[in-house]
Amino acid sequence: MLEVKNLVKRFGEMTAVNDVSFQIQDGKILGLIGQNGAGKTTVFRLILDFFKANSGEVFWNGTKISEEDYNSIGYLPEERGLYPKISIEEQIIYFAKLRGKKRAEILPQIDLWMEKFQVKGKRTDKIKTLSKGNQQKVQLICTLIHEPDLVILDEPFSGLDPVNAELLKEGIIELKEKGSCVIFSSHNMDNVEKICDHLLMLKNGHVVLNGEVQEIREKFGRTKLTVETKLPLAQLLEITGVVAGHESKDGTVILTLAEPAVGKEVFDLVTQEGYIPVFDQQPPTLEEIFKLKVGEKDE
Repeated sequence: MLEVKNLVKRFGEMTAVNDVSFQIQDGKILGLIGQNGAGKTTVFRLILDFFKANSGEVFWNGTKISEEDYNSIGYLPEERGLYPKISIEEQIIYFAKLRGKKRAEILPQIDLWMEKFQVKGKRTDKIKTLSKGNQQKVQLICTLIHEPDLVILDEPFSGLDPVNAELLKEGIIELKEKGSCVIFSSHNMDNVEKICDHLLMLKNGHVVLNGEVQEIREKFGRTKLTVETKLPLAQLLEITGVVAGHESKDGTVILTLAEPAVGKEVFDLVTQEGYIPVFDQQPPTLEEIFKLKVGEKDE
């Protein structure tokens, strides 16, 4: 289990991280979100001891994180860093050795990992001959091949096409199933919502959301309503408590409610003539919550 307690990091007059605390249990995935400059990468660098915190502590399995513990961590930085003139094989072995692994341990695994992430090329190909996407997948293999217990991924989906993004999602879920703690940052709220157990949102270095993903969504209330009805949108907008609405391309109507209870009034109206094919009342998506929280003034 990773436990971060009251981390503070200042750069001169600027406080980049201000009293950040969270936990990740074994076999759980935490999504770290926030605007550019919110402090996400700084938190990662504090965990990894690249930066020294002004105050606060990081614990791994109940004890203060140590030099030895770093061999059980996999880290994928946002800035990709591979050596272009060496082969895929030598690149992977080099990073594995930095984590205490021996060449003989890693060699038999390379083909399996390349197949898993569908790397186009041979293990003897130089990094510079690979496409950007394949270079990214090689760096991901370098991050994971030593089978870390804690995995930190900084914007891992950046630049990936949908097929490769799906491969990465499958890889992250597999890590979870094996019991690893996984933390990743992303601007893609859909990825966060689909695969994360826990969510932490930073704004200007402060924690503004911290909890289970569905629990956070439910706190905002089931104020998003999708309905398929023959009634005109204008009539639905006349209902007290329906604050906004629009027609979607698939023929449904999307309504925003002032409070969840308004949904019953909408339901009573649209079902007066009987069956309707769609009536789905949900809390706002993470993307909608993100936009809401980013737009709020600092407390």
